[in-house]
Amino acid sequence: MKNSKIAVIGLGYVGLPLARLFSTKYQTIGFDINEERVKMLQEGHDKTLEVDDLLLQQAIKSGLQFTSNLHDIRDYNVYIVAVPTPVDHNNYPDLTPLLDVSRMLGNVIAKGDIVIYESTVYPGVTEEECIPLIEKVSNLVFNQDFFAGYSPERINPGDKERPIEKIKKITSGSTPEIADFIDELYNSVLLNGTHKATSIRVAEAAKIIENAQRDVNIAFMNELAKIFNAMNIDTDEVLQAAGTKWNFIKLKPGLVGGHCISVDPYYLIQKAQIYGILPRVMTNARRLNDGMGDYIAHQVIKLMNKKGIMVKDAKILILGITFKENCPDIRNTKVIDLYHTLQEYTNNITILDNWADKEVVRKEYGLTVYNDFQDIKNEKFDVAILAVAHNEFLGIKIRDFLNQTGVLYDIKSVLPKSTVDGRL
Repeated sequence: MKNSKIAVIGLGYVGLPLARLFSTKYQTIGFDINEERVKMLQEGHDKTLEVDDLLLQQAIKSGLQFTSNLHDIRDYNVYIVAVPTPVDHNNYPDLTPLLDVSRMLGNVIAKGDIVIYESTVYPGVTEEECIPLIEKVSNLVFNQDFFAGYSPERINPGDKERPIEKIKKITSGSTPEIADFIDELYNSVLLNGTHKATSIRVAEAAKIIENAQRDVNIAFMNELAKIFNAMNIDTDEVLQAAGTKWNFIKLKPGLVGGHCISVDPYYLIQKAQIYGILPRVMTNARRLNDGMGDYIAHQVIKLMNKKGIMVKDAKILILGITFKENCPDIRNTKVIDLYHTLQEYTNNITILDNWADKEVVRKEYGLTVYNDFQDIKNEKFDVAILAVAHNEFLGIKIRDFLNQTGVLYDIKSVLPKSTVDGRL
């Protein structure tokens, strides 16, 4: 344990906090192919805001290193993989980053080393897809010359109440002895311990159903919102009333984006179909949640028509483009679906988000984003849509940016009901 030298591969929302945490007890290096990202981290700044700059700088002074040079990680003996596992445009699992890293590790791994995967996958990926690539490149034999484990990430971007050290983690290993070692390794830096799964496949399955379950539950909330909106019943008031029952699951309807809940179920859906099982509940939940941006746009258009606002060429303000509040992450944000539907009627759409990186949004979606209300202080809009509940949006009078008859729509149901024209 004390001789463990840890290399964390992938320095995004998951890998960087993990590398910082392990560096408190072990010699640790973070590796990423993005040289710009590595340089910024070496300078002590994390643009994802997951690791406070002061904390990061302290970790660097204490020995945490960052590199984009593969040679620099060759002498380490525990490799933790935390790279993205996205889906393609057809929502089919894209394992390319994971498989590329596995091949890469085949060039540096040595006898006795351990590879631990944290990326979300369907059951079987670690042992059936990744390990064979390491074996092929390294010419080492799995569970004889090197070993593996799986400890699924549980990072919640933007959540300062549950930093990584407070998260209870699942662990697993390719042999009983390695499972014990990995469990002890994580336990040595976590405050709330671990749950040691009986196998890597069990750990993989556990991770993927965590997000699939939440996806299904939110889909039910979204379906209820559609029903109650059609019946002219306030959904939020219904949920508050129902929430007084001790075993009612308190969730809200909304846009389901990001790199986890809106992506991970597709991995299990595709794998289930290989076994001849059609997972109808998960499939229908995904379809329903993916359609909420379009649904909300048409709800806004209905309100505009009722107020006599010409939809064509209307001036619309969208507040927020990140996938969740108080977080700069724009990956797979469903606000884009809302934007694209509204764009069919008008090109006068302004997006304001003080958390989003302008250049990242422009590169990813080809859109211009403003970061400050001062950028639009002289504008008056026909519609304002609160799409993301950043704290900064909750402290201002959004109606000040609307024409007298303008529509204010609250997707998150966080604004006073008396101030809005509609909410989900």
